[in-house]
Amino acid sequence: MSERRARGALAGVVFLVLLAQVLLYPGIDTLVAALGATTDLQASMWFLAAEFGAFVLCAGVWGIVSDATGRRTPYIVAGALGGAAGYAALLVAPRLGPAFPTVLGLRIAQGAMTIGAFSLAMTMLMDLDGGHGRNMGAAGIAIGSGTALGAPLGGQLYEIGPLVPVAGASVLLTCSAVLAVTVTDRAPTDRRGLGAAVESVTARPRLVVPYAYGFIDRFTAGFFALVGTLYFRTAFDLSPGATGIVLALFFAPFALLQYPFGVLSDRIGRTGPIVAGSACYGVAVVGVGLAPRIELVGLGMVVVGIIGALMAPATMALVTDLAAPEERGAAMAGFNVFGSVGFLAGVLIGGTVAERAGYVTAFLVTGGIEIGIAALTLPVFLHWRRRGAAPSA
Repeated sequence: MSERRARGALAGVVFLVLLAQVLLYPGIDTLVAALGATTDLQASMWFLAAEFGAFVLCAGVWGIVSDATGRRTPYIVAGALGGAAGYAALLVAPRLGPAFPTVLGLRIAQGAMTIGAFSLAMTMLMDLDGGHGRNMGAAGIAIGSGTALGAPLGGQLYEIGPLVPVAGASVLLTCSAVLAVTVTDRAPTDRRGLGAAVESVTARPRLVVPYAYGFIDRFTAGFFALVGTLYFRTAFDLSPGATGIVLALFFAPFALLQYPFGVLSDRIGRTGPIVAGSACYGVAVVGVGLAPRIELVGLGMVVVGIIGALMAPATMALVTDLAAPEERGAAMAGFNVFGSVGFLAGVLIGGTVAERAGYVTAFLVTGGIEIGIAALTLPVFLHWRRRGAAPSA
């Protein structure tokens, strides 16, 4: 398979995994109710947290094992099929009458498998030639497209029934497994063992910088998945379908612009897109929370999507810049671990702040953290540029 076709197929896997995931977001409160929950905010918070907790625990395992064995494709297929089975188990759970904690256990198992397909598909994109920004731009388009389509499509599926998006997610992950089978493995053949793979990441402390951005960017994603969704539904009395459309106003430009912005970061470096983009992104998030009318909220979501598209591929490309080829599975797994921790924190911290201090305060905290990360890391990027210590920085 050619590099171009492989890039398209792997981006397709990433797209399907994200599409399946985001189908559940627009009507998350109605879903957890159908699964036996008795609360809206707290049950939704824990339902989302269960999956991303599994992401945190298992992403590194998938990446390290992949690097150690010199294989990617079989693990992607196994993760996708396991994730599909997990969604199917959630689909039948209400008929078996389990308590909601049992549902959360199924959610954890589904997340543990799904992250293997997602993280290793991203890693295989890193293995391709053609420019790190280009490859991560393709990943970014897949991520953005999956989330952009998932939000409105999920909203419409909720109008049919609260469990219909779960069925759709199971089918989509099955399709991603079929697509992954067609991709030729390009993992480095230097099998150095599990300990060496772990050591390769810990020996490169500079990876903490893109990991920190991965954390805060996914923090905002988790925040919008829970707090943003419930805020739009309660403050503006939106249905799940309408909420999906509002979320899509962010995800559409986020998807469409990632590839050109990824190529741009290959040309101009990572510093501007990551640091300046993050600061502007934080301001835009605050603006969404302060907007008094839904029309202004929609405009703010478009702005957030454009800036997010500038940041995301540059951040992922920086991981590739800093990691040796034989270390990329573990390096990208580390990035996804930090990202998953960020999403988990966005759900838990955002949900807690919103419950105790209100939605506006939650938006202020989230945007403020994004701005703070940019301020703290700017001296590091400037130091790298002066000394040429990081490729493409």
